[in-house]
Amino acid sequence: MTSLPGVYTPLATPFAADGSLDERGLEANVGRYMQSPLTGLVVLGSNGEAPQLEDAEADRAIAVVRRAMPKDRPLLAGTGRESTAATIAATERAARLGADAVLVRTPAFYKGQMTTDAFVRHYTQVADRSPVPVLLYNVTIYTGVNLLPDAIATLSRHPNIAGIKETNSDMVQFGEYLARAKDGFIVLAGSAGTYYSALALGAHGAILAVGGVAPDLCVRIFTLAREGRFEEARTLHRTLAPLAKLVGATYGVPGLKAALDLIGYAGGVPRSPLQPVGAPAIAQIREQLHALNLLAAHASH
Repeated sequence: MTSLPGVYTPLATPFAADGSLDERGLEANVGRYMQSPLTGLVVLGSNGEAPQLEDAEADRAIAVVRRAMPKDRPLLAGTGRESTAATIAATERAARLGADAVLVRTPAFYKGQMTTDAFVRHYTQVADRSPVPVLLYNVTIYTGVNLLPDAIATLSRHPNIAGIKETNSDMVQFGEYLARAKDGFIVLAGSAGTYYSALALGAHGAILAVGGVAPDLCVRIFTLAREGRFEEARTLHRTLAPLAKLVGATYGVPGLKAALDLIGYAGGVPRSPLQPVGAPAIAQIREQLHALNLLAAHASH
C-alpha cells in the first residue's frame, strides 16, 4: 500500500474559455508539482471546485492527473457525495482510474440527521466497498456538520479507513483525534492557519491550498517539525500565514486561482456562481507572493 503521510496540495481545476475542463492546463500544473517536494496531490478537493463538476468531468480530471504523475507519487481523489450509494460509485470509479486513496467529505444536506451513528454507518459502508484506502474529510466551514472524536474512535478501527483530513481549526478536537484513533491512523491538517499547531500536536502531514502556491515552504515547515526544530518551523509558518490567509479564508478558490495565474500556473476563472477576484485582491496576493520571493522563483518558467 502507498504510504500516505506527508504534504499534499489540492489541485485547482482550470477551465477553458468555453467552460470545459482545461486538460492541458491541468496536466501542465501537475508536471510542475512533480518537480516540487510535495508528497502527492489531491484531485477534486474543495479547492478543486469538486461540487461544481459533473461526474464525467470529475472522472476525466482524475484520469488526466494520474496520467501526468509517476506511479510512486500518491494521488488522492475526492469522492464524497450526499448519498452513500453515489459515494461508493464515485469511489469505485476513482480507484479504477488510478487513485491511490479517496478523500470522502461528510454528507451534509440533512444536517440534523448527520449524527455520529449516521456517519459511522455511511463511512463503514463506503470503506467496505472501496478498492483503495479511505480518508475521512471533515470540513465544517463548507458542510456545517462536524465529525466528532467519538466517530473517529470507531472508524479508525476499520481496516480500510486510513486517516482523516481535519480542516477545522479546533486544536482540542485535533488532539482528541490523535489520542483516540488506533495506531497507524493518520491525521492530516487541512487548514494553513493552524498548520504549525497541528504539527506540534503530532499531525502526520497536511493537505493545504497554499501548498499549490508555495510547495517548498509548506514541505520545509513539515520537515522542520518532524525533526523537532519547532522554533524554525514556527518562524517559517509566520512568514507563510499572510499568503495562506489570502488564498484560503479571505478569497478562497478565486484567490487561489489568481495566485496560480500570477506564478505561471493554469489557474483561470472559477466556475459560476463563484466569481473571479478583483484588482485590489490581486494586488494583495501579488504583494505576498513577492514577499516570499515566489514571483522571482517562477519567472524562469
